[in-house]
Amino acid sequence: MKQVLPSIWQWSWFSDEKQLDFNGLLLTIGEHKILVDPPPMTDEARTILCRQGPIDYIIVTNRDHVREAVTYRTEFRCQLLVPEADVAQMDVTPTKTYKDGELLPGGIWVVNLADQKSPGESALFIQQGRGIVIVGDALIGKPSGSVSMLPADKYADAAKAKEGLRRLLKYEFDALLVGDGTSILNGGKQQVERLLTSPS
Repeated sequence: MKQVLPSIWQWSWFSDEKQLDFNGLLLTIGEHKILVDPPPMTDEARTILCRQGPIDYIIVTNRDHVREAVTYRTEFRCQLLVPEADVAQMDVTPTKTYKDGELLPGGIWVVNLADQKSPGESALFIQQGRGIVIVGDALIGKPSGSVSMLPADKYADAAKAKEGLRRLLKYEFDALLVGDGTSILNGGKQQVERLLTSPS
């Protein structure tokens, strides 16, 4: 587990199947300790996490990023938040669901992204520093230093999915923290713009 931004730590678990790092985040915002899309963690990562104090919430950004959330919810005795539009397709019973435009604990804004792989796909926006956006499957950090979308066959309509990502450009952010691949700590918004203006 490494600190990537003030008050934000990231740990990764390499997926042999996807040949990508699956990333989890620990956010320490105000009084809140929050995990986002948590993959398995090593003993070292767990030790660092436990030093930060009790975990209050786990936020899952889409139906396919439950990962170890259920296990950690039990272990850390915390609340589990998932997208309202995805909950019917998830094998979990959350503490609470969230929807577009909602302000979550820690001052995290929910930004639902239309026409993605699942209806509940949500980015999380934090007005901290020069702005931070967290995404699950909406964008993949590959190749390193840039972003890409999932393969076209993952969407009902890949062109609409790409158009749905334009909503991110309404927000001012520098860091783009991804659930899969390599996060971009500087110039994240520019990389999203580059993707969206490139030929499909």
